[in-house]
Parts: sequence; structure tokens; C-alpha cells
Amino acid sequence: MQSIRGSSITKSHYLKSGRRPSRIQTIKSRNISNSHLPTKTTSVTMSSRENSSKNNDTTKPTTPTTGTAGKPNDDQELMDEDLREASEVFNSLFSTRRPKDGWAGVSSGLKSVTKGTVAGVASLIAQPIAGAQEGGVKGFLGGLCTGVASAVALPLTGVCVGAYQVARGVGNSVEAVNASRAGMQWDNEKREWIFYYLEKEKEEVEMLERQLNEGKKGKTASGEDATSDLNEKKVKDREFYDLLGVSTSASAGEIKKAYYKEARKCHPDKCPGDPEAAAKFQALGHAYQILSNEQTRAAYDKNGKPENNSADANLANEIDPLVFFAVMFGSHLVEPYVGELWIATTADTMMKDAMEQQKAMDTETMTDEEAAEILHGKASSNAEMALKQRKREIKCAFNLREKIVPFMDATSPDDAAAFKTAIQKEAGKIADTSFGATFLVTIGFALQIEAEEFLGFHNSALGVGGHAARLRKNRRNMQNNFKLFGAGINAATVGRKAMREVENAQKAIEERRAREAAERASKSIEDDKNDDEPSELDEEQAKLAAQKLEETIPALLELAWAINIRDISRTLKNACKKLFTDAGVDMPVRMKRAEAIRIVGAEFLAIGRERGGEKYEIKDAADIKTRAEVAVMTTMAKAQGQEVNDDDAEEMIKQARNMRAEVESMGYDSNVSDKDVKEKA
Repeated sequence: MQSIRGSSITKSHYLKSGRRPSRIQTIKSRNISNSHLPTKTTSVTMSSRENSSKNNDTTKPTTPTTGTAGKPNDDQELMDEDLREASEVFNSLFSTRRPKDGWAGVSSGLKSVTKGTVAGVASLIAQPIAGAQEGGVKGFLGGLCTGVASAVALPLTGVCVGAYQVARGVGNSVEAVNASRAGMQWDNEKREWIFYYLEKEKEEVEMLERQLNEGKKGKTASGEDATSDLNEKKVKDREFYDLLGVSTSASAGEIKKAYYKEARKCHPDKCPGDPEAAAKFQALGHAYQILSNEQTRAAYDKNGKPENNSADANLANEIDPLVFFAVMFGSHLVEPYVGELWIATTADTMMKDAMEQQKAMDTETMTDEEAAEILHGKASSNAEMALKQRKREIKCAFNLREKIVPFMDATSPDDAAAFKTAIQKEAGKIADTSFGATFLVTIGFALQIEAEEFLGFHNSALGVGGHAARLRKNRRNMQNNFKLFGAGINAATVGRKAMREVENAQKAIEERRAREAAERASKSIEDDKNDDEPSELDEEQAKLAAQKLEETIPALLELAWAINIRDISRTLKNACKKLFTDAGVDMPVRMKRAEAIRIVGAEFLAIGRERGGEKYEIKDAADIKTRAEVAVMTTMAKAQGQEVNDDDAEEMIKQARNMRAEVESMGYDSNVSDKDVKEKA
């Protein structure tokens, strides 16, 4: 056997050869060179180690026999680390995950072949260049040799891996067919077939939400974790509810019971060693005083705690993106189907994060730990958004399940006909709202196509119906993506044009000011209105900027609506999948659920198309401005505690439209019409 000394390669040898030693070889050389024993004693062969280990059964050595006697574990860890790194690189370069079935195996194999070929070509180009930069001509030749070898080895490896993945996929096809028939679902993360349960996912999301909110507000007055529920009422602030340990949907009796329970735990007499017991008990009493009264509780649910009267706090209380976008798009009637729109949720989250970060940054005494917490909160916002979307999809699935209960419980054709009639009436009411017809087309197509895809894979031979429905869905998604891309380009073009025109107008006004100043200076005229002139110009400039901004609103709103369509389609796709694959019920029940959802989707789609919902081009800037004004007024009114329901907002929009039409028919200018519209609304 070769000794460690004989197998180790010195650093000088690598310097002469121009090659870099590997990490393991470097560690071995360092371990040997740093040994405190003579060089001869480091030349211990594997056989001598075996003999030494045998002798250890009867005798215990008093001194180590090699300089590396204490290092084998370190060397093994380094080797394992190198192997892990090599495995990660290989897995990132080639698709080696377990394929679901034969089709997935073919897809994975093609990806591996493609990646291997691209990597080989890239290596053939990059290696000679890198070698030339490091070693000139000699380095170029060496890099060329390495690149040619990589250009041959990497594609060949990709072909081998691809063939292996195809074979794995074919081998898994039988299992895939059996699992699919049994109602199991493929878990993309675990790469295995599982039974999905809607109720269990709801519980899991609630647990994740509690963990995410842990350390923020979720503490009762006694210090225990507060409880929350997936279907609880949405409020402005939940601190008082957390102090009592109740849900925001708790009844008056539950609040009273929770108060007495918490009061016994945190009463100062019960906690003589806690100096903050009195303050906790006082805060608990204040929370109960607010929540036990219906009026004060309603005000707290809408406005939260009146912490201070600063401008930022007032602005945050007055501006609620969820209310604004709900009025702007008229989405209150379709919220049970689609949940809160992604654009509204994103705006709300961004505004809250900005306010919290600004408040923390304004604090001069902020410590490094507090700054780190702010950055950590910003980093965790993505996880929070993903959890909100998952929660939204689950709620939509439960709402759909509740919506189709009459059809599921139907015992006669008359019951099924009554269900269809009820859906038609609901669709007609939705179509009367702004964007209602477009909502119906988007929701109807998504529900119908998801139901047809599920039923097609289970009812038709070889799943032909399911594949046909999936093809239609992919074609529709591609059209929506093109519309989104076009709307984005249009919004960017219109925005740049408006900014350019505003800048040109500002430049012209500045030049006008300069000319007027030069004229006054040349004529030596004292003008007492010199201070008033710039204000008039500023007013003219502000008016021009507002006009150009209004011209960009249709393009921006069209982009926002294109985002909404894509968001709704994705949300309903996942919600329907959860509803149809719920293993909590047997397959016939799932099939009947799909039948009911197909009816809902077909009726929504038909009525939406009848009302012109296929086209959602937004060109009327005056109508958009009217909706925006009403949305702002509704948001402000709700922030001030006024009762303004969704029907009131729609009625205000109709009145504003009628008033604007009357004003325009009478030939008044736009400024007068805007003023009258606001007063009328």
C-alpha cells in the first residue's frame, strides 16, 4: 500500500506544473507538513494502521503514531463536502429529479440534452478565452483542449442522463396511472404521489399564518399565543382581539368569556412578581371596553387604534388600497369567487411596509438589532405574500364548495334547474356593475375549462377530452400573456410621452419666465406683482401636468386589468384543483363538484359575452376619472367611520356619470363639469 507521504503532492510541484491542487490534496499536504513528529513517522502505511488498530484491542497507545491521527474525520468531511458540491452542480446542470410519468421523463430528458449541449458550446467558447487571459498562448491552447473535451463530454453526458430519465419516466408510468385512478396527486416538491385533503391544507395554512405572525402581535394579555382563523373577519387592527385571545369574528359572549379568563391570569394579585401586571391588566380592560360595545368595536374594526394624529398616520388610516381597488373595479360581488385582487393586496402590503420602515428609520435611537429586524421583515414579505395567495386560493375553494351545495344536494331535475336559474340571476347582477361583464367572462372561462379538463381526463377515452380542454386553456393563457405584454409596452410608451411633454412644457414656462424677467430688467420697471406671476405660471404648470397624467390613466388601468385577468385565472385554476382533488370525499362526489362548477362557469361566460365582456379596452378617460374620484371619496368616508356599502358606491358612480353626461350635453367646459360631478357625488 502507498503511504500518505508518498501519495501527497507538494505545493511546489503544483506551482511548477501550473495546476491548482484540489481542496482535499491541499488539506492533506497541510496536515502532513504541520506535523510535530519526524518525517519518517508520517510514512505510515494502511497496513501499519491496520496492525496498530489490532494492537489497540489489547494495549492503549500513549502517543499518536501519525501527525494526522486526529484528522481523518476532518478529511472525510471535506471529501463529503466536495461530493455534495459536485452533486449540486451536476443536478443544476442536468434534470435528474424523479419524473412523474413517461411524458415527464421525455421532457426531463430533452432538458438534460439541451442543457448539456448549451453548456458544452459555452465551455468551448469560454475556456480558451479564460486561458488566454491567464496564461497567454499556452493558456489559450490549454483552454482550447479543455473546451473541446467539455464540448464532447457535456452533450454526451446530457444524452446519457436524458436516456436515463426517459427510462425512469416510462418505468413510473404504471404507478402514475394507478395513482391517478385512485385520486392521488403528484407533489412537485416531494416528487411523490400523495392524497390531498382540503381541510388539512386549511389547518396547515392557519398554522403557518400563526407562525408568521408570532412575535408581531399575536399575544394575549397573559403572554400566551393568540388564536386566528382562516375565515375570520378582516379588520384594520387586531391587537385588542389578540389581547383577549379571540378571533375577530368572535361573538359578544365569547369576548366576555375570554376577558374573564384572561383577567384571572394577569390580575396583579395573581402575579405579585410581575411589575408590568398592572399595565397588562389595564390594557386588557381597555381592550374589553372597546370590543364589548358594538359601536366602539365597529369603529375599531374600521379605523384601528387612534395612536397619534400625525400626518402619516392620518394618511395611512384614510388610504385603504383594498377599498379603493374594490370600488375602482367593482369587484365586491365577485370577491367570493376570486378573493381580494392581487393588485390591491400588493399595494396594501407595500404601503404598510413603507410606513413601518419609514417610521422606524425616522427614529434616531434605532439600534442595529432594530435595523436588522426591519431588513428581516422586508425579506420575509415575499413569504407572507405567498402565504396570502395560498390562503386566498383555499378560501375560494371553500366558497365554491359552498356555492354548489344546492346542486350537490339536488334530488330532482327541478332542483338542478333552480340552481342554474339562481346562477343566471347572480351573473346578471354582476354584469350590471362596472367591469362586471369582463369579470364574468374571465371567471366563467376559468371555471368551465378547469371543470372540463378534470372531467375529460376521467370520462373520455385516453383522456382526449382533458387534453383538448388543456389545449384551449393554454391557448387562452397565451393570448392573455400577449395582451399583458402589449398593455405593459403601451403603458410605458404613454408614460414616457407624457413625461416628455411635461418636461417640454416646464422648459417653455421657465424660458417664458426668463424672457419676462429680462424685459422688466431692461425697462427698469418696478412690478409689484412680480411675486404673483410665478404663482400663476406654477398653477398653469400644475394644470398641464395633471392633464397629461389623466391622459395616461387609460393605459395604466388597462395594464392593471390585464394583470387582474392573469391573476384571476391562476387563482381559480388552483382553487378548482383543490376542490376536485380533495381526497376527503370519494371520486363520484368530486365528479359531481366538477359538473356543478362547469354549470356555473358556462352561465357566467354566456352572460358575460352577451354583455360585451370579451373586450376590455379602456378608452374613456372621463369615466375612469369619475370612478377614481368616487373610489377616493368612498375610501375617505370609510376611514372616517361612515357607513358606505358597495351598492352605495356603485350608485354614486352612476349618478356621477349621469351628471357628467348632462353637463357635457349642455356644452359646459370640463372644469365646470368636474366640479359639478364632485358636488353631486
